[in-house]
Amino acid sequence: MAIFTPTNQIRLTNVAVVRIRRAGKRFEIACYRNKVMGWRSGAEKDLDEVLQTHTVFVNVSKGQVAKKEDLVKAFGTDDQTEICKTILAKGELQVSDKERHTQLEQMFRDIATIVADKCVNPETKRPYTVILIERAMKDIHYSVKPGKSTKQQALEVIKQLKETMQIERAHMRLRFLLPRKEGKRLKEKLKPLIKVIESEDFDEHLEIVCLVDPGCFREIDELIRCETKGKGTLEVLSLKDVEEAAVDVSCEDAQRMQKRDTADV
Repeated sequence: MAIFTPTNQIRLTNVAVVRIRRAGKRFEIACYRNKVMGWRSGAEKDLDEVLQTHTVFVNVSKGQVAKKEDLVKAFGTDDQTEICKTILAKGELQVSDKERHTQLEQMFRDIATIVADKCVNPETKRPYTVILIERAMKDIHYSVKPGKSTKQQALEVIKQLKETMQIERAHMRLRFLLPRKEGKRLKEKLKPLIKVIESEDFDEHLEIVCLVDPGCFREIDELIRCETKGKGTLEVLSLKDVEEAAVDVSCEDAQRMQKRDTADV
């Protein structure tokens, strides 16, 4: 007995589905796992690395392909590749609860890593470990926001952690070389943006080495360029002012290390 297989059905397995609703109908595309976010961020440029097939479905799991007339009505074209790009950009990524949990855990770690990289203990000038930052984030019950970038969230976390622990962004070390004529006047404008002046030399030019908050860098750069009409220079001596032996541990970590060392003896 012959088995009838509908020609408009394509069977796919182990896929990530991106879904969108247009003109009262649902449209889906089948993508490779972990590739959709790379495409949206611009990290992945090759569409073939993202799509399992350049085909638009009404139901990926059942392999039901969308009709041409429905595509034209919903998207104004039947070019499936272009429609796939539209769905990739604007559609909703369907993931399982387990996948979503894994993604949130990874974002949580990425945020903690960024915070640890950008910040120090202001008293010791040493950075915190990623593990300690993760613990602090859990203590303030920080919830990851999937729709926001990890960098944006890291800046939010820093603000929140300042309320519960000694933490601040590591200062940048800069050197200004300002024309003598504009030097004194410009120094007064720069003062509110400078945390610490480490050295100052006023000879033919005004040379200042100082520490600033990274968030003020663009404002300082623009101020020097505009006020000196390009005659002043700004040099970044170091992106982070930190102590070299840079490890900060919690009391619990220290106790565990002490117990381990004692056991070894």
